[in-house]
Amino acid sequence: MMENLSVEKYQLRLFVTGATPQSTRAIMNIREICETHLKGRYNLEIYDLYQQPSLAKKEGIIAVPTLIKRSPLPPRRLVGDLSSQGRVLLGLGITA
Repeated sequence: MMENLSVEKYQLRLFVTGATPQSTRAIMNIREICETHLKGRYNLEIYDLYQQPSLAKKEGIIAVPTLIKRSPLPPRRLVGDLSSQGRVLLGLGITA
């Protein structure tokens, strides 16, 4: 079976602050979206800015939760708990 090597993986980073309800919802929502629409085609990294505060400045994070799509291009930033699946899919450039 030939694997399609032209499919680019989504590189996603989610920045949260601790186990707040909004951070917890954002993690659950993005995991559900990825497993439903990008299964096998994504890498999701989750960073807690309470544990790694220097990342906020490095990545230019001014609000949390923030999801950053690094690839495929163009890069995108989405802020909030990612509860509006349609808006998240649109923001990530995913056609449902």
